[in-house]
Amino acid sequence: MSDLLRAPAEIKYAEELDWLESIDDNPKPFSWRLSPKMVRLFILGSERADGLDREVSQKWFGDRSFVERSIVTLASDRGLLLIGDPGTGKSWLAELLSAAISRNSTLVVQGTAGTTEDHIKYSWNVSMVIAKGQSRESMIPSPIMTAMEAGSIGRFEELTRSTSDVQDALISILSEKYISVPELESGSGDDNIVFAKPGFSIIATANSRDRGVNDLSSALKRRFNFVRIPVVTNKKSEAEIVRFRTEELLRRHSIDLDVPPTLLDVLLQSFADLRASAAAAGSDDEKLESALSTAEQIGVLEDAVLHSNFFGERALTARTLASSLVGSLTRREPEDLAILNKYLHGVVEPRSKEEGGSWPEFLEGGRDAIATLS
Repeated sequence: MSDLLRAPAEIKYAEELDWLESIDDNPKPFSWRLSPKMVRLFILGSERADGLDREVSQKWFGDRSFVERSIVTLASDRGLLLIGDPGTGKSWLAELLSAAISRNSTLVVQGTAGTTEDHIKYSWNVSMVIAKGQSRESMIPSPIMTAMEAGSIGRFEELTRSTSDVQDALISILSEKYISVPELESGSGDDNIVFAKPGFSIIATANSRDRGVNDLSSALKRRFNFVRIPVVTNKKSEAEIVRFRTEELLRRHSIDLDVPPTLLDVLLQSFADLRASAAAAGSDDEKLESALSTAEQIGVLEDAVLHSNFFGERALTARTLASSLVGSLTRREPEDLAILNKYLHGVVEPRSKEEGGSWPEFLEGGRDAIATLS
């Protein structure tokens, strides 16, 4: 795993998954590697009441009911659609579910304006077709077709960014549970229909901010159970997510650097303030272009940690954190800079005078970063 830039969940947590599978004596649907109870435990972590010989770490932070509803959906014959704002952990939850159920989370189609039916069905190896003609051997199955043949989970990221033709093709797969290959003649020795094996399902994700790009048809919506993943607003939960991701970053880069809890509090409070400001804004021009998601909060902290490790004093400071926040959240100039400058003067400056602590240095670092970008 050490030679992979980013190991998929089934590799990253392989030892833990092996152990859970070895002690799992609960009923399993279809060809699932773990039972629904163990899938939930793998994702949400163990508790003392579980009575296990070892601790299972929590990997996704959110409402327990979202995970349970997702698992129940995948045990049925319906697809699962995780929908929510950017950075709410939809893709990470989809990866964890696929890893726990199928031990393969890499059968993924990325939805874009350029995604075609070939990406969810099949294409052809042109050189083999020229040499030997069309056959199952010369066919290149899509990740979805591969999942169907294996009876495992296929993933479709950003479903609403794909065109209506692609969405219509997905309706057929979800309804009929097979893909026809008309190029292959029936009875020629090559089966011209690929049937899904028990255990096959699709987890799709959709960005709620993409509404209106390529809206899902009523027919496709009926083939999915919707699970809406809200933005994390609870500070305790958000702190756990940020801390979890930061610890992963430090381990991955073998960085020995202290992240003071006080600075984590500053970051959490800053995002809470900026979200409140965005909610009260009268127009989009008065809002940061950033979604201010938990994922972006993690990005700010990671940027600050890496900068401190490589160019700082190997200790995270409020000045570096403020500089990272301004640099990461400034996407439109001068609009975003003006919003951040207003936040520093209207909120951070009074707070630094009243509370002291890390806020004065955070204020100074933010001002310097804005002056540099202006």
